[in-house]
Amino acid sequence: MRKPQKNLSRQQASVTLSVSAPTGGWNARDSLAMMKETDAVGLDNFFCTPYDVKIRGGFSNYATGMTGTVNTVASYSPPSGNSELFAAVGANIYDVTTGGAVGAAVVTGMTADKWQHTNFGTAGGNFLYMVNGADKPQLYDGTTWTAIDAASTPAITGVTTTNLVHVCEAKSRLWFIERSSMKVWYLPVLSVGGAATAFDLSSQFNKGGFLMSMGTWSLDAGYGMDDYVVFVTSEGQVAVYKGTDPAAAATWAKIGVYDLGAPIGRRCLMKYAGDLTLICKDGLAPLSKSLMSSRVNSMEMLTDKIRHVMSEYTTLYGANFGWEVALFPQENMLLLNVPTTTTASYQLVMNTISGAWSRFIGWNAACFELHESELFFGGDGVVCKAWDTTADNGENINFEAQQSFNYFGRGGQLKQVKMLRPIISTDGSPSVLLGVNTDFDTTAPTGIPTFTPNSSAIWDLATWDGGFTWGGDLQIKRDWQTAFGLGYCISAHMKGTIRNCSMHWASTDYLLTPGGVI
Repeated sequence: MRKPQKNLSRQQASVTLSVSAPTGGWNARDSLAMMKETDAVGLDNFFCTPYDVKIRGGFSNYATGMTGTVNTVASYSPPSGNSELFAAVGANIYDVTTGGAVGAAVVTGMTADKWQHTNFGTAGGNFLYMVNGADKPQLYDGTTWTAIDAASTPAITGVTTTNLVHVCEAKSRLWFIERSSMKVWYLPVLSVGGAATAFDLSSQFNKGGFLMSMGTWSLDAGYGMDDYVVFVTSEGQVAVYKGTDPAAAATWAKIGVYDLGAPIGRRCLMKYAGDLTLICKDGLAPLSKSLMSSRVNSMEMLTDKIRHVMSEYTTLYGANFGWEVALFPQENMLLLNVPTTTTASYQLVMNTISGAWSRFIGWNAACFELHESELFFGGDGVVCKAWDTTADNGENINFEAQQSFNYFGRGGQLKQVKMLRPIISTDGSPSVLLGVNTDFDTTAPTGIPTFTPNSSAIWDLATWDGGFTWGGDLQIKRDWQTAFGLGYCISAHMKGTIRNCSMHWASTDYLLTPGGVI
């Protein structure tokens, strides 16, 4: 139940009441009348923290000069030596490690650019393995790219390598999913080549379809902590195995087969701490909970609080390429990419500490990759570096938020709002337009905010006492703004633009006059 800071008595003078900023995040599950005080009806381009909400970071174009959408960004991360970053677009793979305009492609002549990839280490070195189900797998050893087939060095024999569409490391082996089949193939232990052995799962699934993805899942199921191997079909069935060698019955056993929602996209699985998350029709499912409860219990989904919008997005955009989950640990952030077209996308974003959700717009990402703890994404002809600036490649960041509706303890009493005061900390001059919504109206505030870019002083160039605002320090703003509204329940609505500065929102004060009970 809502616990208002102060109840209103009947026919009293104007009062000031305060509510927290929507640190509980976007609520697309509950009715507008039943949301908690810390929830938001909508929350675009904000990121929730446990103590406030802040405008998201921006991005900059990191690598440019490519033609078409960058559908794969892959990081090569050896235990020693330099890490490298690669981007696949069209028929080519480019080295984008140093950023800037790309040079000649390091791999050419490909027929597809939607690669699945993994890093893998052996006694012979550390490798980046990439497969796409159409071209020969590409193996990078830190120096040379090799197209893998039965005659290459190293070679994979026993399978047509151009059919390998997914790659995963499990039990010190490389595993590959064969396109449009129920077969997986695995190599000898600690090898990047050799004779591939088939493991056919056709008899394990009764709904048909084909294998979509696989991953490893750390779980203590009563036998001690172990990494289980998980296979997911296109029909939403999940098979879990334990052991080390599928060819040895004594060391390999099926734990069970489970039904979840149909997976969304080839990149539907993502390791999240020791858990494994699955993007499916029902939402973002953590296997640790979803496989131990009924599928119909949507409260087990990480996306439970935004379940209605998640259902809408999977229905509208589920067939589009680009669905995937990315983790950004330095910001305690989980991002679920939602491709709305071939060149545009949203991100549903969760704080991994609080579980609060919001939505990012303006990052038109086709894929994400974490490289040296920094977040990158592929776009239209570019690789972008996320969260490295406070503007979207030099342009404004547009934001909007509507707080939950609040009766302030008197559901049957009219209230007239006269002014609003958001408590904001900023190091610049964001433009903020405030409005009041009443009685479940969600219309955005009207007006055109005036935007003033931040002008911070530059060290060794600006003059002391020269009228500059020195950048870097957050200043608290407590300015009242006129905002009129008359109704039984009240919701503050904020809309604005920002560039080259940050903004944190802690709470909102309302100046209102209680009316009669009608």
